[in-house]
Formats: sequence, C-alpha cells, structure tokens
Amino acid sequence: MTINDWLRLMHPALAVIVVFPLIGMVTYFATQTRQRRLAVQAKEKSKIPPVVGKEHVNLGKWLTGSVVGLALVGLTHPIVKTIVKKAATDTPTPQGTVIFIAVMFLFTIGSLVCLYRATAPQKLWRGLFAALSTAGLWILGSQDGVFRRTYEWQVSHYYYGMVAATLMIISLAILPEIYKSKTWRKVHIALNCIALLLFIGQGITGTRDLLEIPLSWQEPFIFSCDFVNKTCGG
Repeated sequence: MTINDWLRLMHPALAVIVVFPLIGMVTYFATQTRQRRLAVQAKEKSKIPPVVGKEHVNLGKWLTGSVVGLALVGLTHPIVKTIVKKAATDTPTPQGTVIFIAVMFLFTIGSLVCLYRATAPQKLWRGLFAALSTAGLWILGSQDGVFRRTYEWQVSHYYYGMVAATLMIISLAILPEIYKSKTWRKVHIALNCIALLLFIGQGITGTRDLLEIPLSWQEPFIFSCDFVNKTCGG
C-alpha cells in the first residue's frame, strides 16, 4: 500500500473509531432521556438520573462536529487527489478554482464553529450559520473527483452521508428550541431517527465501497471498467 492508499483509509477508520461509538452513546442517552421524561410526566419515580439529558446534549454536539468533520475528511482526499493528478497534465485545475476550494473548506469549518458559539436567543444567526455550513458542505461535495454514485443515488454512500451531516447541523441549530416547544422536540426526534437510519445505511454502503475501491496501482485497469453495465476490458 502506498501513502495514497493509507490516506484513503482515514475516512472509514475515523468512522469506526470515533463516529459510530458516538452514535451508540447518543442513541442510548436519547432513549434514557425520553424514558425519564415520560416517567416525570406520569408523576412516577424514575431511577434514571437527571444528568442523563445533559449528557445526551453534550454527546450530541460532539456527534455533530464529528459527522461534519468526517464528511470533510472524506471529501478532501478525492478533491486533492484530482487536483494533483490534473497538475501533471495539460489541463491543470485553474488556480482560482483551487483557491475557491480552499476557501470553502475554511468557510464551512468557520460557519460550523460560529453555529456552536451562537447562543440560544440568536435564532437568526443559528439559522444563518446552519445554512452556510450546509451550503459549504454540498458545494465541496459537487467538486470534481468526488464519487457520488448518482446513477444509484438511492444506495449512494455519498448522498447518505451528506444528508446525515445536514440533519446533524439542523439538529444542532434547533437544539435550544426543543426546551421551549413540544413541536420542536418532535422535529428533533424525527430528524435524528432519519439520521440514525442513514447511519445504518452508511455502515452498509461504506463496507460495499471499500470492496470496490482498488489499490492505487490497480486503478488504471479498474477505473477503465463500465460500472453501470458491470463490464471490463471491452
């Protein structure tokens, strides 16, 4: 394996080491929080400690940042690899495009940081930073080199991941509202249930894609195949 192959493994490795354990913990604390809330509403004594809600929120914030960060790592490798490859040809990526991509990475990260720092009363700012973070993520995802599997979008690892990251950003933006309104709480639950299903899909499609991605020295032959019709070598 070359350094390029090792760099390609960073995305799935971080998913297994960081993101999926966080998903399990957040899901567990979400269930505990709901059970305690239902017990309190029924005026029953609950053995679940009150701190479970705070732990759920804190871990949820970590999960959002981890999911968005993982998406950015997954996008960085193919984008940079494409730019480097084109630089060795007669049609290199325009310098303006390279600068734009670099700015978009910083812009997306900066918008997410601002979303974290926006306080509860700042609804407009939270909405704005959430929209900017999401826009930056999708703009980066539209760059050359990113394998989107659009011909099979319904089982695309890319689209599952991008939608899941978007839902995480929205959940973070509406977090202060769930304490004020039952409607927003239901929206929060619905969004995260959808995200959980997408994460399960991510585990399946990500494993499939690892089987399909060749080592760097195998790429010239493998990528000459017709993936739609499943044929190679003419």
